[in-house]
Amino acid sequence: MSARGGEPTILVVDFGAQYAQLIARRVREAHVRSQIVPWSITPAEVRRLDPIGLILSGGPASVYSDDAYTIDPGILDLGVPTLGICYGHQLIAQTLGGSVAHTPDGEYGKTRFETVGDSVLLKGLPTEQQVWMSHGDQVVSVPQGFRAVGRSPGAEVAAMEDPERGLYGVQFHPEVVHTPRGAEILKRFLHEVCGATPSWTSHSIIETQVVSIRDQVGEGRVICGLSGGVDSAVAAALVHEAVGDQLTCIFVDHGLLRAGEAEQVEETFESVFAIDLIHVKAEDRFLEKLTGVIDPEEKRRVIGEIFIRVFEEAASTVGDARFLVQGTLYPDVIESGSSSAATIKTHHNVGGLPEDMTLELVEPLRDLFKDEVRAIGEELGLPEEIVWRQPFPGPGLAVRIIGEVTRERLDTLRAADTIISEEIRRAGLYREVWQAFGVLPGIKTVGVQGDGRTYAYPLVVRAVTSEDAMTADWARLPHELLERISSRVINEVPAINRVAYDISSKPPATIEWE
Repeated sequence: MSARGGEPTILVVDFGAQYAQLIARRVREAHVRSQIVPWSITPAEVRRLDPIGLILSGGPASVYSDDAYTIDPGILDLGVPTLGICYGHQLIAQTLGGSVAHTPDGEYGKTRFETVGDSVLLKGLPTEQQVWMSHGDQVVSVPQGFRAVGRSPGAEVAAMEDPERGLYGVQFHPEVVHTPRGAEILKRFLHEVCGATPSWTSHSIIETQVVSIRDQVGEGRVICGLSGGVDSAVAAALVHEAVGDQLTCIFVDHGLLRAGEAEQVEETFESVFAIDLIHVKAEDRFLEKLTGVIDPEEKRRVIGEIFIRVFEEAASTVGDARFLVQGTLYPDVIESGSSSAATIKTHHNVGGLPEDMTLELVEPLRDLFKDEVRAIGEELGLPEEIVWRQPFPGPGLAVRIIGEVTRERLDTLRAADTIISEEIRRAGLYREVWQAFGVLPGIKTVGVQGDGRTYAYPLVVRAVTSEDAMTADWARLPHELLERISSRVINEVPAINRVAYDISSKPPATIEWE
C-alpha cells in the first residue's frame, strides 16, 4: 500500500527516458495509481513508499557504460514484484548475474516476437505477435533462477521471468501503441502478479484529495490563483469541495490572456460555483516588469514572481490566508526537472516560484495528468467549456510571443489566435486536437497587399495531437482549414502579412515555442 492516502501504488523507476511518463500513464489507464521515482531511489525509500510493484523504465544508455544509471541490488531483494522494460530488462539481468552484450544490428521499430515455453506475463497471447523494439544491446544469458520466455530476430532473450521471486523482464516496449497486445501484458503484471485492483478512479482521487486538503489546511483561510485554464479551475473546484467558504479565488488579469477569457472566468466561478472571487487587474504591472525581457526562462521567472507577490498582497484582504492553491500537474513537475528527467523548461508555477514566498502551497493535482484532471472536473460538475478548454500556459501569450512582450504584439496575437480558435471549432476539430494556437515571432517580413509593400509580422500556426503533453504529433489539419485561417488572419489582422504552419513533433520540439 502506498504511503499516500493508502492507495495501492506502482513505482515507475525512471532511468532517464521519456518512456517513464508513458508507462505511468498506462498503469493509470488500468486504474492503478503510479508514481515516478528516480533511478537513485534506495531500498529504504522503496520500503517507506510501500509499493505493490515496481516497473523499471527504458533508458538512453548502455548498462555497461561508465556513466550508466544503475539500481541498488537490494531493491530486487525486497520481494516486491518487478517488471523491467528494455533498459530495465537488461539492468535486472546484469545486476543479478546474467550478461548483456551489444547487438550487431540492433532492433528499432516494429518487430516480430515469439513466445518460448510457459510464461506468466504472456499466457493466453498469440505465440507470435508484433512488438515495438528500440535497443542496441541485448541480454545474452539470464541470471540464475530465470527462464527465457521470448525471443525476436535481434534478441535471443527478448523476455525472461523468475516467478518465484516475482521478477520479469521484456526487451520490447509494452507501453507503446505499436505493441498491440502491450496493454494486456501490463495488466497481467499489475493485476495477476502484483495483485492490484482497479481502484484508481476519479471518484477515489476526489475522496483522497478532499481528505488530504482538509488535513493540510485545517481551519485556515485559502486563496486560489485562477488562470482561466482547466487546471486551476479544477483545483479550485476540488479545494472548494473540501473546505467550502474557507476558499477565496483570485483571478489575476495579467493582460496575457486570450480574448474573452477574463469574462468567462468571472461568470463561471461567481454563478456556477458561488465561490468568492477577487478580480485583480494587473496588466500594467506585468508589462512593466516584462519590458526588455527576451529570454523565455526569464519571462517565466518574472511572471511567476509577480503572480506570487500579487497573491501575497491579496491574502491580507481575506483573513490573512496562509495557503495558496495552484493547478500544478505532473507533467509540469517532470518538465521542470524532477526525477531523472532533464529540465526542459521551467514552469512558472514550479521552478519559477520565488524562494522567499510566505504562502504554503496546496497542489491537489500535482500527481495527475491532464486527462485525469478533466475527468475530475466533469465529476465535480464544471461546465464543458471549462473542462475541455485547450491547455493554455500559465505565462499566457507571453511565451507565444518570441522576443519582447508589448501591448501591440499582444493585441496582434490575441486577434489572430481568436481566428484560429473560431475556425478550428467551425471545422468540428476543437476536441480532436490537443492545442491549436498562434505564435508571433519577433521579426517582420516583406509582403504585398493592394499593390503596395508591407512590412509586418509573420504568424506561425501550431496545432498538435497528444494524450498528455509529454509527447505530441503535429496535427494533420485539412488544407482548406489552413487556407481559411491564413486568409482571415492576413485580411483581418493588419499587423500580419504571412502565415506558416509548424509541422514539428515533440520530441524533438516542444508544444509551446518558449
